[in-house]
Amino acid sequence: MRAPSVRRGMVAVTGFGHHQAVTNELETAVRRLCLAFPEAEEFRSHGSANFRVPGGKTFATYVVNHHGDGRIALWLPAPTGLQEMYVTQEPRHFFVPPYVGPRGWLGVRLDRRLPWKRICQLARNAYEHVAPPRLSTSIGRTPSVPAPGLRITAADLDPSTTPRGKRIMACLRKICLALPETHEGAQFGHSVWRAGKRVFAQACCREHRWRVAFWVGVPAQALMLSDARFEIPPYMGHNGWMSLDVSKSHRENELRALLLNSYRHFALKRMLARCDGSITSAHGQARLPSGTREV
Repeated sequence: MRAPSVRRGMVAVTGFGHHQAVTNELETAVRRLCLAFPEAEEFRSHGSANFRVPGGKTFATYVVNHHGDGRIALWLPAPTGLQEMYVTQEPRHFFVPPYVGPRGWLGVRLDRRLPWKRICQLARNAYEHVAPPRLSTSIGRTPSVPAPGLRITAADLDPSTTPRGKRIMACLRKICLALPETHEGAQFGHSVWRAGKRVFAQACCREHRWRVAFWVGVPAQALMLSDARFEIPPYMGHNGWMSLDVSKSHRENELRALLLNSYRHFALKRMLARCDGSITSAHGQARLPSGTREV
């Protein structure tokens, strides 16, 4: 299993297969703010930057377009009653975040021009709420971090609107939707394609890296890892899934072979009966990368 990515101060310590993210001004400012608190460290979970105090308690999570909610936000732990007060009085800037909201966490919108000094103070309050006394009493003045330009673009919320994202999605739709009884949907905020009810392909963009995921089978995974473009994805890799980095370029014929192989694994017999040689004859025989075999 890949080790988590952790930052202490401004030095990055990354796990296997991790690529340093290219960040915008807002993300950089949030990182500098949160890492300015005593002994704060960063780790990544589910594609989002999290900041914690020693001992493992998280005091901030930076989230972009979580499951397509259209927000750029900080999720912060807060004392009892504070969440309700802020959300009721200022719903434009505050909300109840998923998962951690029932525990009193506060969602703070960073894309609604809330004053930066106020965001800094809210982050400090969250740090003090979870930090041990020896750290919370040593902060001194609230860290002075320059405000970001707050230039939020469509790409910050939805990478599929970028030129590269559009090309990738168009290619995947062309391949996947040509197969019998397939349709496009969303799962955990990512685009997926299903054969009937079963997902056989996924596209996601995390840390500014586009990846396409598909099933290859556990025996094929080790062979494919010899190509640096392939990775075993978290959460579903143990079931035989693989991901291909298509951030810079992709080969349509290669994707077609990989996705067709995954489709055949999940499709029902009636779908396979329709998925005959006509699919491959139009494009040449579909083949997996060298060293793997079609299942």
